[in-house]
Amino acid sequence: MFSAKSVDVKTTELKAERLLSEPFLPEGEDLFDKRIERATCSYSNESDRFVLKERNFTRQYAQIYAVRIMAMRKKLAAAARRKWGVKFELKKQLAEVKGDEKCVVIGTLFKKMELKPNILKEISEEHNLMPQPLREKYADDGDELVIEDESERVTITGNVPVGKIVTGSVVALCGHTTDKGKFHVDEYCFSGLPYQTAPNLDQCLTQGEDRYVALISGLGFGNESQDLLSLQMFSDLVTGELGSVQDQESCSRIIRVIIAGNALSQCTQTKDSETKAKYLTRNAVAGSVEAIKSLDDFILQLSTCVPVDIMPGEFDPANHSIPQQPLHRCMFPQAAAYSTFQSVTNPYEAIFGGVRILGTSGQNVHDIYRVSSFEDHLEILEHTMNWSHIAPTAPDTLDCYPYYIKDPFILEKCPHVYFVGNQPTYKSKVIHGETGQKILLVTVPAFSSSKTCVLLNLGTLKCHSVNFSASLLTQQDDV
Repeated sequence: MFSAKSVDVKTTELKAERLLSEPFLPEGEDLFDKRIERATCSYSNESDRFVLKERNFTRQYAQIYAVRIMAMRKKLAAAARRKWGVKFELKKQLAEVKGDEKCVVIGTLFKKMELKPNILKEISEEHNLMPQPLREKYADDGDELVIEDESERVTITGNVPVGKIVTGSVVALCGHTTDKGKFHVDEYCFSGLPYQTAPNLDQCLTQGEDRYVALISGLGFGNESQDLLSLQMFSDLVTGELGSVQDQESCSRIIRVIIAGNALSQCTQTKDSETKAKYLTRNAVAGSVEAIKSLDDFILQLSTCVPVDIMPGEFDPANHSIPQQPLHRCMFPQAAAYSTFQSVTNPYEAIFGGVRILGTSGQNVHDIYRVSSFEDHLEILEHTMNWSHIAPTAPDTLDCYPYYIKDPFILEKCPHVYFVGNQPTYKSKVIHGETGQKILLVTVPAFSSSKTCVLLNLGTLKCHSVNFSASLLTQQDDV
């Protein structure tokens, strides 16, 4: 047995008061001298071309292809002259090609795909015919390519990798017409990377002081199996509530957090109300309501300490077609009270400390993956830069707004960083252009499955991943 000891009431009271008092500091030091200040840098939102000034869906989609080829014809002509010089004549239109004359033509590619979903084939179900099976990829060895411009459409053959070509990309072809009326391709080229200006770095970056942008996507709020502990670890790390003093000083250099789409899980869209008539559903609450509340609480923690940009994604409560417009601020009553919170478009482009960064939530890359033979998502990013268009499959297989004056997905200015969210894994790669362009490509994995975010160093234009593992292992006895 333990013997009882007398308790000094006065000593106990002093200890209790000490717990509620300010931390003890040596004489002459101030408590605020020990605080770690958040780093800052200049910022400019360059996404105005993705903001819809009007919403008129009565127009035909054919106009966007006409606008695209008109805007890119000069770029393709310049790329063709760089590659072939004046050795072959450049035709203004396909209709000018005669006989077996070897020449260069410019047009928009179209891929005939037998496996691609077709509304006419879907209607055939009403006639008791076999419906089309669901597929992950629609590319097939039997696919054919067609080039078209304002005058006509011609089937092409020859030296063209059909599997790595997608509908909507504008190309320059060098070849001749065959006896069967097809255009045989000997060589081809795309417009390549546009002109790139050198990053006008802030003074803090030129002095070697690191500044980071945290990229995260696919938070998955609304999923019952969501790992909230890993998300909380990410929040605590960014806000300086996790790790040692050295970790806190390092994370204080994170100047902004970008949430690249799919903050809500796909589960929020799969409810009984989709299979049951609305008038038969009583007291039904959309799964996205509680998910948005949890998302608001999460962003609130970040916004009190660091600027946060949130992009809409495929499963978020925003318009489905791209460019997706910013999520309404009324969804975030707590976070919207802070000036550090910003709801932006998808795609999203901004200049951070003199570095131009372009990113999407992933729909454009996923769609190209389905209609091509690409297996590496990072390779798709590289090709979209070479095509000088980040969403060529829109509006063929990717929903988009029916533009009729300008195609906003054309690369007018070459970014220094191009990231895409909600990808299977984290990868990065630096590509170089013919005139000295340099682009860092980054695939940001979905956090709900990978527990990984990406930190981008603006000073060095290098990035690395950070994994938050919070699994609890239980030991079971052998039976």
